[in-house]
Amino acid sequence: MPQKMEIRKLYTIIEETYSDGGKECERPIKKVACAAVIKNPFAGRYEENLDLLVDYGGQCGALLSKKVADLLGGVEKMEAYGKAAIVGEKGEFEHGAACTHAKFGASVRETLKCGKAVLPSTETKGPLGTSITVPLHHREACLVRSHFNSMDVRVPDAPASDEIVVIFAGCDSGRPHPRIGGLRKEEIKGENGLN
Repeated sequence: MPQKMEIRKLYTIIEETYSDGGKECERPIKKVACAAVIKNPFAGRYEENLDLLVDYGGQCGALLSKKVADLLGGVEKMEAYGKAAIVGEKGEFEHGAACTHAKFGASVRETLKCGKAVLPSTETKGPLGTSITVPLHHREACLVRSHFNSMDVRVPDAPASDEIVVIFAGCDSGRPHPRIGGLRKEEIKGENGLN
């Protein structure tokens, strides 16, 4: 029987941007990140088979993406997304990758019923309060330059040395005043996750 995932806490950050560069936004731009602080069953030892953490990633993807979508006002409002993991000191970078790849993305797509573009991601390792910059891009076409963005996430009391912080972030827009050209969201074909 599979081991049950232990969640110590969920931590949510909501950021609303009203102006940038001295110019007001057409509307407030909302970013939301939700982090699950989970017990790392492989902390302090090498394990060849990481399927358990891959399964945990699938559970986290479903749980966190639903919470983020709800806080953004619904799935249809989420234009950009991304994921990340912070591994405690007794873990490995690979433990973070196991949580954020394979089943994580599939569960996000199944939960949200959208998202052709690959979820951008990053992993790091560190002590309590380690911060990470979660990369974001458009959920249907990762080449939409206006949506190349990020969100900084930090859980003050995590990860403990035997924990992993698994994060999903979403945004209801691109950057505040995009003006560097490239594919626009109105031009998305939605065929391959690129354009």
